[in-house]
Amino acid sequence: MTKKILSEENIVLNASFNDKEEAIRGTGQILVDKGYVEPAYIEKMLEREKLTSTFMGNFVAIPHGTEDSKKSVITSGLSIIQVPRGVDFGNGNIVKVLIGIAGKDGEHLEILSQIAIVCSEEENIQKIVEASSAAEIISLFDEVN
Repeated sequence: MTKKILSEENIVLNASFNDKEEAIRGTGQILVDKGYVEPAYIEKMLEREKLTSTFMGNFVAIPHGTEDSKKSVITSGLSIIQVPRGVDFGNGNIVKVLIGIAGKDGEHLEILSQIAIVCSEEENIQKIVEASSAAEIISLFDEVN
């Protein structure tokens, strides 16, 4: 059986972070803990953020590794962290939904397009921010799995 890209155990509700780096580390740590990536991937996520912000607008950030981080990816996976009070990603950009992504063998582009479809609807972001269970969030991302 292949590992699901997103499962309820990859979702954290009601998190709070002091800053962007802590938020990205939290997002990456889920991917490490659940066996999607090696620990080195987290540093590559921070490196990526220094190159280009992963803030996507609409209270969403999608932290992911750099191009050379692929060797640290064991299997494709997502982590989702709900941050109801938000975390500052700089320039006044507040993030309430963090979606960590690790893609194996080019799958990240397909995964990103599915995430983009979900996140392009403002009401979906609101549903994620207000969700009281991981199951509610999973239902929005059914297409990803």
